[in-house]
Amino acid sequence: MASLLSFLSIPRPLPLATTTSSAVVVRGSIEVKPLSYHKFLDSALDETRRRVQLRPSPLQESFSSLKGMDAKTDLHMLSFEAPKIRLLRGLHIDGGESLQVLDFAAFPRPEFDLPIFCANFFTASSTNIIVLDLNPLYDVITRVDYREKYYKALLPLAQKYTTLLPWGGKLTSESLRLFSPIVIWTRFASTPYMHDVLYSAFMDYYKAWLEIMDQATEEVDEVRISENQEAQHRYLTWRAEKDPGSQLLKKLIGNPSAKDLIKNFLFNGRQELGSKTFLDYFPEYQCEDGTINEKRSIMGKSFEDRPWDARGEFIGSL
Repeated sequence: MASLLSFLSIPRPLPLATTTSSAVVVRGSIEVKPLSYHKFLDSALDETRRRVQLRPSPLQESFSSLKGMDAKTDLHMLSFEAPKIRLLRGLHIDGGESLQVLDFAAFPRPEFDLPIFCANFFTASSTNIIVLDLNPLYDVITRVDYREKYYKALLPLAQKYTTLLPWGGKLTSESLRLFSPIVIWTRFASTPYMHDVLYSAFMDYYKAWLEIMDQATEEVDEVRISENQEAQHRYLTWRAEKDPGSQLLKKLIGNPSAKDLIKNFLFNGRQELGSKTFLDYFPEYQCEDGTINEKRSIMGKSFEDRPWDARGEFIGSL
C-alpha cells in the first residue's frame, strides 16, 4: 500500500499569468469561471480504463440523460461494470453558472470487501459543499481490523487534504457511520485554486481506491461473501431513503423521476443484493403508524470538528 503515496502531489496556487479551465486573467485580476465536473468524470474514466476493461452497464439503456423542468438544467448519467466492480456510475448535473453537481461512486462486487468510492460535490454560484471518501462496508469505529486493512496506509493522504480542505461543520451521527477516518467533508468559496485542490483530491482519492481494488483478492468463503453483500445492501438502503440530494432532484425533475433515479440508478442493487427493508436495518426510524420518520437525523448528536485523530482513531462519542 505504500506505493499509493508515490503519485500524490500537493497543488500550488496558480500564477497570475496562467489561464486554466477555472480561471482567466483579466488585467491582473482573476475572474472565476463556472466550475464544470466534466473534467473530473473524464479523468476518472481514463484512469479506470488504464487498469481494467470497463463494460457498459445495462443501466445505461434506461439512464443516460434528462432535461430539468426549467428547460435549462441537463442531467447526464453514465454507468459501467468491471471484474471487481459491480457498478461504476456517475451523475453530472449541469445548470450553468448557478448549479454544478457531481455524484460519482464505485460499488465493489460482493466477492470483495472493498470500501465504496464516494464523491458528492455540490457547487452553486460561489459556494461548494463537498464529501469525498472511501465509504467503509463495516463500522471502522468498532472494526479495527477493517480500518487497519484499508485506511492505515491512506492516513498521510487524508492529512494532506484535510489541511487544505478543513472540516465543514456539523455532521450528524447517522452520516458519520457511513464515513471513514479519511473522509473529506468541507465547504469553501469558489476560487481557481480551491477548484484545483478539489480536482487533485478527487483524483488522488480515486487512484487510491483503484490501487486497493487492483490488490484485492476474491473471497471464496460464502459466509463472508454474504456478509459483504448485506453490508453493501444496508448502505444502499440508507442512501436511497435518506440521501440529502433527493430534494434537489425532486425540484429539478419532479418527484416520480427523482425517486426512479435515486433508487434504480444512484443506489441500484437493493433488489439484487438483499430483501431487508429500511426499517429492518434502522428500526429506530419507525413511526407509531409504521411509516418511516422523514427526518435525516433523530439521534440529535452532531460533530462540529473532525472526530478522528491523525492515527485514524475515533475521538468523538456517538
